Amino acid sequence: MPLSSGLYLVATPIGNLGDITFRALDILKRADIILCEDTRTSGKLLSRYGVKTKRIAYHEHNAAKMRPEIMDRLGKGQALALISDAGTPLINDPGYKLVRDCKTEGFNVTAAPGASSPIVALILSGLPSDHFFYAGFLPPKTSARKKQLAHFANIPGSLIFLESPKRLAGSLTDMAEILGEAREAAVTRELTKMFEEVRTGTLANLATHYAEEGAPKGEIVVIVGPQEEGSAEPDADDIDARLTELLKTLRTKEAAELLARETGLKKRDLYNRALEITKQVGE
Repeated sequence: MPLSSGLYLVATPIGNLGDITFRALDILKRADIILCEDTRTSGKLLSRYGVKTKRIAYHEHNAAKMRPEIMDRLGKGQALALISDAGTPLINDPGYKLVRDCKTEGFNVTAAPGASSPIVALILSGLPSDHFFYAGFLPPKTSARKKQLAHFANIPGSLIFLESPKRLAGSLTDMAEILGEAREAAVTRELTKMFEEVRTGTLANLATHYAEEGAPKGEIVVIVGPQEEGSAEPDADDIDARLTELLKTLRTKEAAELLARETGLKKRDLYNRALEITKQVGE
């Protein structure tokens, strides 16, 4: 029997090809078209399970061009399945725009849930999972990365980041500086695969390890635990030292705002102290 018309968001394995649901396979076999991030990558999975449904590429580089065609197919009553290279579609990809357009036009949208590397990494990390924030990829340049990390510094929950192996050591170093050297963290890689690894420790220790050992292999998810309550109560010298460090990469206002969130001190007082430190350095 053919599927009902609409868009089906189908999760695929993040590594182990056995991690696909019966429902996902049923949808993929019965759909009119499978929209793939990369048709060749998806072809390996689909071939494994005998799925012969026609595949069409849909990714961030052709999304704007392809969406009108996809909407036309849905308007003709077709059933389309959307998958990513691995894991749950729409997480860190532009698929949400297609979902938004479908809802605007009144087309049915449903999901066949499954594997998602951020969630797998979180539950394997041993860090608090009652509150968490998914931050995706950080900027590749240090200055921009530190500014973005500053916005996440005081979120009351675990933080989830994706990172490339070659940038891992640098990112961990920046995390230790901005989020705190003593914060607990976990670096996970090759999740669900043969060489799956979860390395835990403080941000400072993890940064040192990967700086010395070099870039690991595989896809990386970093989990940073929440800041411990009452851990940020610095004295005057600590405040000056922290401000001095932050001012190396952040503007005065940004440094004051970040430290205010960390310590609970008044932003205005920290801003004035930051101005004094900047003036002293200039002299």
